[in-house]
Amino acid sequence: MKVKVNKGVLLSGLQIVQNVIISKSSLPILSNVLIETQQGGLRLTATDLDIGITCVIPVDVQETGAVTVTAKRFSDIIKELPGEFAQITTKKNNQVNIEAELCQFKVMGLAREEFPKLPEFKDKDVVRLDQGELKEMLRLTSFSVSLDESRYILNGILFKINKNSVTLVATDGKRLAVVEKSLVSGINKDVSIIIPIKTIHELNRNLKEEGELSLVLGGNQVLFELGSVTVISRLIEGEFPDYKQVVPPVSENKMHVNRDTFLLAVRRAALLSTPDYQAVKLEIFKDKLVVSKSTPDIGESHEEVDIRYQGKEMIIGFNPNYLADVLKNLGGESVSLELTDSEKPGVIRLSGYTYIVLPMRLS
Repeated sequence: MKVKVNKGVLLSGLQIVQNVIISKSSLPILSNVLIETQQGGLRLTATDLDIGITCVIPVDVQETGAVTVTAKRFSDIIKELPGEFAQITTKKNNQVNIEAELCQFKVMGLAREEFPKLPEFKDKDVVRLDQGELKEMLRLTSFSVSLDESRYILNGILFKINKNSVTLVATDGKRLAVVEKSLVSGINKDVSIIIPIKTIHELNRNLKEEGELSLVLGGNQVLFELGSVTVISRLIEGEFPDYKQVVPPVSENKMHVNRDTFLLAVRRAALLSTPDYQAVKLEIFKDKLVVSKSTPDIGESHEEVDIRYQGKEMIIGFNPNYLADVLKNLGGESVSLELTDSEKPGVIRLSGYTYIVLPMRLS
């Protein structure tokens, strides 16, 4: 292999694939990035055996070939090279020569044959989505994914796909986020898959605000094609809980409040939270909300916020992080929080979006 490549372009490609690389793996090859030529480009591939990610960058291919090199060392060398372009050449013993101006490195690589093969997705069902819409859907749900590994089925986002729409669902058992959007093109069957949160993070990094993506379904794996970047992931196997059972009917008992004002008041109250005293108290009156926090041996806070509210007066406690997570990711100037009583969940509903959060007992 012999290629001439713009240093900045190569670094950008390496940064895209490097996030999935395991630096201290029992399999040394998983610390490597696979570099292989293709027509008019260079394909970079990395995997941790659960997620594989590839990125194609434009290069001047002078000789075809492939090799794998330690990703971090290779990236560090490219970063420090002088000039704008680098020439990368491989030798028969998997030695990689890197040259730029008067600077030269020689590093040892491993053969392409040692690198795990990513699965192929031929003749599989393909769904097309708008990248910007999927990015928004992930933003509105991913913070609700459970990080408790003992509840592995909740360690990802449920994708429910049919002919006309896609629904994303995430829950950690204490809150639930559901969002639905129309598809650019769907499939003639209903599909439910659970995509791990690590894959979700990789998608979030690479999704653009514009353009389409292809989601390809393949048994216990899924492929996302985002132009020059492809993400392949194993799925979480098992039955996701029936989320529809916990979605309460629409309540007319709504508190209307400025979103930013509410978010900042909750954040300020949360400054006095501790692991043993997490809940922030909301006292809801006619046209006034009092956000307060009292923590033994720490201190207390009290803040009044203007609201529009015609329901019964109420005192309710919430985990401030669960409120802040949704408020900072929503758009719009105001937000409506449905409240039934102090022991029932609070609900935020927008067009195509529902967020449910359980209350906390106030000590």
